[in-house]
Amino acid sequence: MTAWRDVEEAVPRFARTVRALFDARKHQTIATVRADGGPRISGIETAFEGGELTFGSMPGSRKGADLLREPRFALHSATVDPVDGAEAEWPGEAKIAGRAVPAGPITDGPEGDLFRADITEVVHTHLDPEATMLVVEWWTPDGGLRKAERA
Repeated sequence: MTAWRDVEEAVPRFARTVRALFDARKHQTIATVRADGGPRISGIETAFEGGELTFGSMPGSRKGADLLREPRFALHSATVDPVDGAEAEWPGEAKIAGRAVPAGPITDGPEGDLFRADITEVVHTHLDPEATMLVVEWWTPDGGLRKAERA
């Protein structure tokens, strides 16, 4: 299992950047797999605590049922548009994919089910310093940190 602490230890600067993008807004988006195999997109709140990435679902929610049946997920940070004339200052967007591991009931706040992330991929998409190319950096437990640039 790959916890968030493993990402922080392997690539500290990259992990700080990704976490900042998730922490910048309260709400993110999660993709799960529906019972019929199709995708489901839902709003979600995430937490980085004690070296773990966690998230929850309300009792009886479709999102929670999806994760209990098929644990694969993809999280997407909230996004903002680059500002015209200041594109190089755009922080970009972040994505985290993996498998949701049931972690029991939520004990703080509203009732629900808590999940821990077993992380398979972390991505940061942003612009180069001149704002002329899209830069995609991604980390996997097996492949480490990689980077691609596209004009």
